[in-house]
Amino acid sequence: MRAAGGGARTGDNGTVHRTHRPISARTRILGAILAVACVGLSVVGGVTFVVQRERVLSGIDERLRAQVDVLRTVAGDDDPAEVTGAGTATTTATEDLDIDDYSSVDDYLHAAVARLVPAQNEASVAVVDGTPRYRPETLSGFDISGDTALIDRAVAEAEQHGKAVRGTAVTPTGSLRYIAVPVSMPGDPDTGVYIRAVDLDEELRPVTASATTYAIAALITLAAIGGVGWFVAGRLLSPIRHLRDTADAITIDDLGARIPTQGNDDISDLTRTVNSMLDRLEGSVDVQRQLLDDVRHELKTPITIVRGHLELMDAADPADVANIRSLGIAELDRMTRLVEDIDLLATVEGGEQFAMREVDIASLSRRVGELVAVIPGHDWRLADVASVTVHADPDRLLQAWLQLADNAAKYTPTGSPVEVGSTVDGAEVRLWVRDHGTGIAPAARHRIFRRFDRAGGKRSVGGSGLGLAIVDAIVRAHGGSCDVTDTPGGGATFTIRVPLRPGAARLPQPVRAGDVVLQREAAE
Repeated sequence: MRAAGGGARTGDNGTVHRTHRPISARTRILGAILAVACVGLSVVGGVTFVVQRERVLSGIDERLRAQVDVLRTVAGDDDPAEVTGAGTATTTATEDLDIDDYSSVDDYLHAAVARLVPAQNEASVAVVDGTPRYRPETLSGFDISGDTALIDRAVAEAEQHGKAVRGTAVTPTGSLRYIAVPVSMPGDPDTGVYIRAVDLDEELRPVTASATTYAIAALITLAAIGGVGWFVAGRLLSPIRHLRDTADAITIDDLGARIPTQGNDDISDLTRTVNSMLDRLEGSVDVQRQLLDDVRHELKTPITIVRGHLELMDAADPADVANIRSLGIAELDRMTRLVEDIDLLATVEGGEQFAMREVDIASLSRRVGELVAVIPGHDWRLADVASVTVHADPDRLLQAWLQLADNAAKYTPTGSPVEVGSTVDGAEVRLWVRDHGTGIAPAARHRIFRRFDRAGGKRSVGGSGLGLAIVDAIVRAHGGSCDVTDTPGGGATFTIRVPLRPGAARLPQPVRAGDVVLQREAAE
């Protein structure tokens, strides 16, 4: 058994086991929102950072390739790199260096270092025979002439490939992107290498700063989304919490609790649906309670009668025993009819045994006229016949119509005429029974279709008191209604109203019975 609100469970041996409280829907929704937002922001930030970084690296490579173009005759390079705007913007070279204008490799490298002034975050050095020989005198860049590891690596790669090479090296001062251009001259035994390097850390610092700023802004955005999401989720789930609290408050003795309804969204629609369900549930329980009360009342009388007569019966008197036996059987028969009517009412209210199909009302009307003609004590007339078809269960519709006729026969004076008929009025067909008795008071008309209720409270008439309730249940199952009006000249007219199914076909020739008398002499 789980305790209300969760958190504990009592075992069969009486021990209490702690259970983990499930994560609330509000938390799960907020977690999902934050997860999606986090993934989205991470993807956008990551892609932006990679694109910006690659753009900077591409710009650095263009600047380094510009050196190869400036030194285009060096090392026999027949396919020099194209000098881009970015490359020319970061060097002070105003003309290309032609090695043929110089007498030695040393002179050429001295001129190259002097004329190709490094930009900010750049450095250069000229190496002759493996030894750093020249470096720029300007203070705009930084010095790499003392970085032996970088110089040895660049010289080795240049001599190995025999042409300009690019690479990236991690030095104690940071990551460097460099280019090494081998230099040689016919007739000069010296070999040289021109090395140009760019500080990647400094060049990427704006990108890193932007990424840091984006990360901080993303965290602030996530915090804002979390706060707004927590509030919105709470508002959206508020009806669910009210639903839970209302469900906890509902008991079989109190079904009146309802959920407050506000707004016009899906949650509000759910609230209204649940409230409607609770209304139906409360009505069903009330009906069941009333039925039990009525059944108890109806069964109590015959049981009391039989018990009282049995207690007073003289077992030695055969006549008295025979009388008590007859009375007991009669009361038991009445209880049997009551139980059968209750079962019938439950069946028609459930609607489980309805076989809906097209029904010819004219044929049904004539059938009713033939059946009611054998009911003794009254002059039965079939007054009107409607020429129309409806979608209905013919057996159940016939049952309801005959029940109205039987009810009229019981509650009207013997020998008085009773008419039955059917008419079409707009989008509905009316099946009616009209008697000429004392009628029904307007104040009693709203309750005569309730279980065990009789107009004027008359219980001297035979029956269980469920006849009109069964009629009402059958008619409502067909989407119709049943009402009572006054008969001109005195009496009551019971009318069953059944809606015509959309597209129902009317018969071509109207038929009218013209007050055909279907009369049978009253039994003696």
